[in-house]
Amino acid sequence: MNKNIALNIQILQYREEQGKYYFSIKGWGFSKKGHPLQYKIFINSKEHDFSIKTINREEVQHTYKEYIKISEVGFSILVECEEKPNHFEMLAYDGDEAEHVRLSKRQIQKFLQKDNIDYSIDAFEYLKDSQEYTYTFWAYDVHKKPLQVSVEDAQGKEVSIKIEVSARLDLMILDMVGKENKKCGYKIRFKGDMNELYTLVLKTEDEEQRILLQKNPKLSDISYSRLWLLKRRVLNYIHTKGLKNTFLRIRGKEETDWKAYARWFEATKVSEEELAKQRAVQFAYAPKISIIVATFNTKESYLKEMIDSVVEQSYSNWELCIGDGSTNDSVEKYVKKHYAQDSRIRFKRLEKNYGISGNMNGALELVTGEYVGLFDHDDLLTPDCLYEIVASLQEVRHDVIYTDEDKLDDENKVYLDPHFKPDFSPEQLCSHNYITHFFVVDMDIVRKVGGLREEYDGSQDHDFIFRCTEVARSIHHIPKILYHWRMHMASTAANPESKMYCYTSGKKAIEAHYERMGYKANVEMLPFPFYGMYKSTFETPGNPLVSIIIPNKDLKETLENCIQSLVEVNSYKNFEVIIVENNSTTSEIFDYYDQVQKMYSNVKVVTWKDSFNYSLINNFGVQYAQGDYLLFLNNDTELIEPDSISHMLGYCMRDDIGCVGAKLLYEDNTIQHCGVIVGYRGYAVHPFIGVGRNGFGYMGRPIITSNYSAVTAACLMVKKADFEAVNGFDPQFVVACNDVDFCLKVRELGKYNIEDVFSLWYHYESKTRGLDIEGEAYLRFQGEIKKFQEKWPKILKEGDPFYNKNYDIDEVPFTYPHV
Repeated sequence: MNKNIALNIQILQYREEQGKYYFSIKGWGFSKKGHPLQYKIFINSKEHDFSIKTINREEVQHTYKEYIKISEVGFSILVECEEKPNHFEMLAYDGDEAEHVRLSKRQIQKFLQKDNIDYSIDAFEYLKDSQEYTYTFWAYDVHKKPLQVSVEDAQGKEVSIKIEVSARLDLMILDMVGKENKKCGYKIRFKGDMNELYTLVLKTEDEEQRILLQKNPKLSDISYSRLWLLKRRVLNYIHTKGLKNTFLRIRGKEETDWKAYARWFEATKVSEEELAKQRAVQFAYAPKISIIVATFNTKESYLKEMIDSVVEQSYSNWELCIGDGSTNDSVEKYVKKHYAQDSRIRFKRLEKNYGISGNMNGALELVTGEYVGLFDHDDLLTPDCLYEIVASLQEVRHDVIYTDEDKLDDENKVYLDPHFKPDFSPEQLCSHNYITHFFVVDMDIVRKVGGLREEYDGSQDHDFIFRCTEVARSIHHIPKILYHWRMHMASTAANPESKMYCYTSGKKAIEAHYERMGYKANVEMLPFPFYGMYKSTFETPGNPLVSIIIPNKDLKETLENCIQSLVEVNSYKNFEVIIVENNSTTSEIFDYYDQVQKMYSNVKVVTWKDSFNYSLINNFGVQYAQGDYLLFLNNDTELIEPDSISHMLGYCMRDDIGCVGAKLLYEDNTIQHCGVIVGYRGYAVHPFIGVGRNGFGYMGRPIITSNYSAVTAACLMVKKADFEAVNGFDPQFVVACNDVDFCLKVRELGKYNIEDVFSLWYHYESKTRGLDIEGEAYLRFQGEIKKFQEKWPKILKEGDPFYNKNYDIDEVPFTYPHV
């Protein structure tokens, strides 16, 4: 991404009709400089006319509010041309700089839509007692032609149905439909035998779509509405905002996120009654917590609120150590005048302003407590902060403790933008300083690693956190909002560009951490609008052999596309491909097997002769692997970035890393996989489905490498030694749950699993065997989930350590908690 231009294409469609060619592009973009963004389209290297409609995208404005003041940053572009496109280019420019999106002839064909009727079935229900089916879906003709809806039984006889038609405002948001055809939502009901096959018929005057409906539903009342998790056009907005806010957005009256969060915080924050009980608690272990803060010409109101937030703590064994580097004595006078009677407040006027690190070290010299916490001079602690920290130390004397936090909007005096953090996630810490506040560490650790270092000013806390966690034996995360980070125009919380040197210092801190750990890596700062986030690329000494295991059944073109990307696009050349043939029936695939093995000496085909079992098939393929590193890969994937394999390998070669996953995209460049969260509705879920290729998601997790409990085996790299140590994939998981189970087993080796977002692939999901959403497949899926639940009760009960307990595990991932 260009450092000054943000461009996100969320939907790209290509059509060929009657000698004409059409592109439909929907997304958003803006210039960091505040300049109007203009667009150009080039077809076959020649500039081409197009029509554009501006779309209100308030959620984009909210995410990047520090850069854009208006919400009309979305676009819907339609391009019509008479010349067959062999090359497509879209250019966004602000007068000075430009960002490009380019598609080759081959890539264009991936977005080709042959059908004029688009549809998606959202949910179904079967009531055994009344023998009635209910299906909810949307459907429309791209040319806005009237649509007829009917249902036929297995003999082709039309079934009597009841139809309800409604507007689909979610589709309007993405400009997929307009006001004239927004009533494209359908709910149909009909009587039917649970053992009969039924077909949904969608028809216009010149086209017909026939969709085989659910057969053999569960023998009790069932309702299955998770299909959206598997559809490529999951509308992230409506699922994170809700239908109410979606409707209000159409009317321009949407409730903002901070209002919903503010209500939740007010409803769940510690009460005065609870604070009174906390003050009466006598802990068996009651260490003194020393809070260090550096002041510099601090605004009086900020100073008062900061100190009062410490004085009002329900836990009383603390001291506040202030190192003041101000250019005048206003801070000193205020502290002595208002807090001289409290001996716990210790003040030191420094000889001069030594900078943030020097001033904090001045405060550190005053410390007499067993633990020290880092505090900013304009921020606030919640009144139960220290109590919760000491409570967490009763059974285990943790070396490091950190908490969740939110931001205080100084102008509007409201709390917003909560950061619900994962438990200790070293790769996320190397991608950005997710810990920040409130950070508390044992003073013995500080004496070992030293204080803050001025050469890292701006990211001195990031460097300090690295050095402390590197030697800590126990790192504990408290999943509670216990710190308020004040936002004002001079703070990095509100204005990332106010201190650009901070981000350069952050890069240095990561590099120094890698050097101490013995890792050789190149660290890059991500461009605007992702300041403060970093990409690490590790060396691959010796360039070891990677064995790529690809199970395959039929689908010659799909497999060929995958192999071609490995050979032609992939820049890492020391690999072998082991195709595990299982139960193919077409002659063309066997012809291709012969052809591909003759073409490439590093490709071989082995044959699995038993029935389908994903776990056993992959275990079988590993027997033929010569490499020390295994890459399990679906046949319906295609490599996008040339260094995708080498980037995964760089992580995988580290001793502390177990499974490495990749970022997988649907054909429309929206996310299909970006890590797995364990526990969702008793199993697991992919977060960020439907978010754009460069979408920010929650706290930037789709754009940075992070720790997860599990990743999908559609593209998963692991050491062969680790694979063998856990006995490979568990055969009891025939189709589903096997990859999540495998990752959890590797975690038990003491390894971290990671999602490498810079390894980028397309995934044309489950082309070979379909989706587990109906009939026997659905029942099998539920059976394997039950086995998973019996095997992994602890994580399902205690929660995924790389998620956060404040989220409802059954809600859409990373949806703010609400009341």
